[in-house]
Amino acid sequence: MPQIWMTYDELATLCGCNATEARGLALNLSLDRRKSRDGNTRVKLDFALMTRFFEIIREGEYGVDEAITALRETHRQMSGGLGSNQESFRRGVA
Repeated sequence: MPQIWMTYDELATLCGCNATEARGLALNLSLDRRKSRDGNTRVKLDFALMTRFFEIIREGEYGVDEAITALRETHRQMSGGLGSNQESFRRGVA
């Protein structure tokens, strides 16, 4: 299972509240907390918060599902499925 760590400000954005409320939420949910090297405290999202995070990403304007589909199609084309002209070229018979 992936781990997603967020600052209180990032968690606040995810939950639609302010950083103080996000800190209280993290305490109430007993989320793991760690002080990062940059001095910020980060909390590890639980399953419910990770699910919300992924839903927000999927709903975004980035078209993540479409990008994944395009990458898989490109991989399929590059790893096999060469046409007869391309196969001849690969063997050196252009």
